[in-house]
Amino acid sequence: MTEWLDPLLRLVLVLAAFLVLPLVVGQMEHKTMAHMQARLGPMYAGAFHGWAQLVADGVKFAQKEEVVPAGADRRVFRLAPAVALVPYLVVLVAIPIGPGAVGQALDIGLFFVLAVMSVGVLGTLMAGWSSANKFSLLGGLRTAAQLMAYELPMILAASSVAMAAGTLSLSGIVTEWQWWWLLWQLPGAFVFFTAGLAELQRPPFDMPVADSEIIFGPYTEYTGLRFALFLLAEYAGIVVLCALTAVLFLGGWKGPFLPAELGWLWTLLKVFGLAFLVIWLRVSYPRLREDQLQRLSWTMLVPLALAQLALTGIVKVVA
Repeated sequence: MTEWLDPLLRLVLVLAAFLVLPLVVGQMEHKTMAHMQARLGPMYAGAFHGWAQLVADGVKFAQKEEVVPAGADRRVFRLAPAVALVPYLVVLVAIPIGPGAVGQALDIGLFFVLAVMSVGVLGTLMAGWSSANKFSLLGGLRTAAQLMAYELPMILAASSVAMAAGTLSLSGIVTEWQWWWLLWQLPGAFVFFTAGLAELQRPPFDMPVADSEIIFGPYTEYTGLRFALFLLAEYAGIVVLCALTAVLFLGGWKGPFLPAELGWLWTLLKVFGLAFLVIWLRVSYPRLREDQLQRLSWTMLVPLALAQLALTGIVKVVA
């Protein structure tokens, strides 16, 4: 019985985390932005510190009519939200949050999560192409350009960690991680986190959904629950990006004061700390122009990632 009960329990826990953590991050963003920008709704709507705002948003999305443009490719249009969301669920299966606490341990876990994460961007491309809207199509093209620019530095930065640890296993990387890695892997962490934000189209890298220019980019024609699925995919992507950054560069479940059995608490603390940084950047920095977006990747992040890779090789040879 235990042969199938243990995998089933792991799958249920991963699914629960996938359903709960993005909503927690979304609520955290509401509260953080409300305090930073003095937004009254998320601060005071409801009896306890604006709790009713999240409920109101859910009811609003559920009540909205599902509209499909007359000229749209209906099958692709309806499939796009699922393509954007499901890859992040698959990625969570392979990310460890504690010693042995992982949905499915993979020897090539790093390769797997990077490959599957890149699939989620296809949902945005499908939405932009199938909407029969020139603004949506323009947003999809911007997404494609952004993907090509930021996928390379992200992979290079992750490769430097795999080289340092001598393994592609995410659990193995955390096991080999040492605190002094922070001193010489910090540039790689900056590149990885920045490129991840760009792939998620989070501010200040939200050119594909620039509402002041192209309405809402690929999501302009979406309403109701399909639009909500795109928002859920964004917050699920934040959770995945922060979890990967914590596992690759911050030691995952390693930390002082707690026994190994409670190491998952350190992982969650690091994830939510990085999520707060994502929200802080949204509030603090203006959107980049498209040329600035490309210049940052090709003239700064790619050379920095290559330098980090070279430095890692030198440290491994010397060590």
